[in-house]
Amino acid sequence: MNSEVLILYSRKGCCLCQTLEKKLSRICLDNLNPSIELTIVDIDSKTVSLDIQMKYTNEVPVIVLDSTRLLKKIELPRVSPRLKEDMLLSWIQKNLNILYKKV
Repeated sequence: MNSEVLILYSRKGCCLCQTLEKKLSRICLDNLNPSIELTIVDIDSKTVSLDIQMKYTNEVPVIVLDSTRLLKKIELPRVSPRLKEDMLLSWIQKNLNILYKKV
């Protein structure tokens, strides 16, 4: 299992969430450096903490990097829904580079 996880906080019935979920599911996150595993979390699920629900309920879709390497969870900037899959992959890598200071 990868130590880095990209969490997509999403909601059923949210068009932007569904579009981003499809794009993220189709791109190969293993090609990133470091490779990342995708986890999709329904913000309305009973398993989601109240703190997370309150923080993101009006903001979904939200992408968060859960990094064991950095020992914290980091909310990534809001992604444009217009990005095609290849550009989304580049956007994620750019954000990883910034976080890991590889730029």
